[in-house]
Amino acid sequence: MVWGVAAAVGAAALLAASELAYRMISYAGIAYMVYLGSAMIVRSFRSHEEQTQDAAHAPRRESLWQAFVTGAGTNILNPKIGVFYIATMPQFIPAGNSPLGMGLLLAGVHVLLTLAWFTLIITGAYAAKRWLSRPRATRIIDRVAGVVIIGFAGRLALQPR
Repeated sequence: MVWGVAAAVGAAALLAASELAYRMISYAGIAYMVYLGSAMIVRSFRSHEEQTQDAAHAPRRESLWQAFVTGAGTNILNPKIGVFYIATMPQFIPAGNSPLGMGLLLAGVHVLLTLAWFTLIITGAYAAKRWLSRPRATRIIDRVAGVVIIGFAGRLALQPR
């Protein structure tokens, strides 16, 4: 939604026009992705006993706020989302309509579609909760996801604008 609003008010166009701004956000996003992926991989190599001891002293779940901040940070540090909005949004804004109003409406529709998609993913994960909560499955998922996230960061770092 942040990028949709930014595109609607023209800030995303500034990002598309400024190589420096684009690169700064890209590098911040790359660093954040490497951090997330590395943390997952490191956590996956800790022994079951260490994880159990840490779990006894740590909160049981990530709070809704922590999950929101992680997701929002990932989204905001991805300049390609801003470029996506710049490339797609103008063609859906009818002539004579307010770009800001229609941009916000289109961003809202995108948010609702994303919410529906992630609801399906969450429902599927909840159905597989028993398998996903096994230590072996958790280790495998963390390792694979960590490598994939770092791989995406590397691809982003090596990709021309």
